[in-house]
Amino acid sequence: MGIAESPSSIAPLLLRNLVTSIFIYADESLVTLANKYKLLEIIRFVLTNSFLFFLHLLPSKTHNDDTFSKSADKYVGRGGCDSGIGRALSQLLSIISDVPVSSRKYQVVRSLAESVIDDNHRENIAALHEVNRSVLSAAISRTLNQLEASMVELGRGRVEDDASSRRGPRLNRVLKTVQSVKETAWTRIWWWREDGNRSGCSAEKLAAELLWLSQKMIACGFGEEAVERWASASNLAWLSLWAEPRLQSSLVKVSAYLFRQTKDMGTEEEHCQTKLKMLMSWLPLLCRASNGTDVPVLSNRERAELEGVLEETIDMLGQEEQEQVLSLWLRHFTYCPSSDWPNLHASYARWCTASRKLLLLQ
Repeated sequence: MGIAESPSSIAPLLLRNLVTSIFIYADESLVTLANKYKLLEIIRFVLTNSFLFFLHLLPSKTHNDDTFSKSADKYVGRGGCDSGIGRALSQLLSIISDVPVSSRKYQVVRSLAESVIDDNHRENIAALHEVNRSVLSAAISRTLNQLEASMVELGRGRVEDDASSRRGPRLNRVLKTVQSVKETAWTRIWWWREDGNRSGCSAEKLAAELLWLSQKMIACGFGEEAVERWASASNLAWLSLWAEPRLQSSLVKVSAYLFRQTKDMGTEEEHCQTKLKMLMSWLPLLCRASNGTDVPVLSNRERAELEGVLEETIDMLGQEEQEQVLSLWLRHFTYCPSSDWPNLHASYARWCTASRKLLLLQ
């Protein structure tokens, strides 16, 4: 079953992924040349920081996406945090995001939060279910923003460390001037962006908490909203392509878990649009980071299961949307020599066959 063709609704994601791919491979080429030519090092430094700067300005959601607007309206509820139990749960989840995992109080607070969520869910009362939904949804949004801010900071730091290890006195002065201008702008953006990473939490910790929050939300029966929020985190998906391998592994686990949840979603247009956004946002990361650092992130069984989910999801799309997704997959799958997964050759072959038939019918 295909959804209505709406190329304009997915065009921003397609453009983002295309630009990201070009930028990644151009940057990899510049790294080698920058070691030899100081001018290229300046250019790489300026381009990379400018790219991260403007990426941080972009909203993670496409605000003119009618599908997202409708689904967001559906999720809006009242009374979640207007009660004592709602405020208590909100405070617990906020503390969890601030307290380091190494603290002995972390597990205490997390256990308290799980107990409150589970007790609310066991009660067959709509108001308590709404408390769980609204508070967990707000926590996911806050954690997504914190993780995005943390990854931007990590990216900036990595570029600056890389440049400072090779530059001479004259180049140092030039880059310091660039950095001074950049820091002024970053300071303003820091306060403008809501819920920045002010707590100093590690990105890996935030990614692990996103997985936990998503699991709790799905256990409470609100899986569609969890999937929608992850599908709409397009900025985070972009940044994940530059992340450290350990962080990429954590994000692959979140993506794989939420991709599997799409099996239980319906075939209505809004659900299909959510699945399309999931593919366009997170399929590149699956292609590039599934091998992990020491061992593959996913087991063979998990990989096979997820490949099946991806194929089923792609088959539900219209021809033009299948072309966009498969073109994106082919580009990242081909240019990532370290991974042969996900293998979507069967979906690609089916799309080619269907395209030939359409051409013959014209």
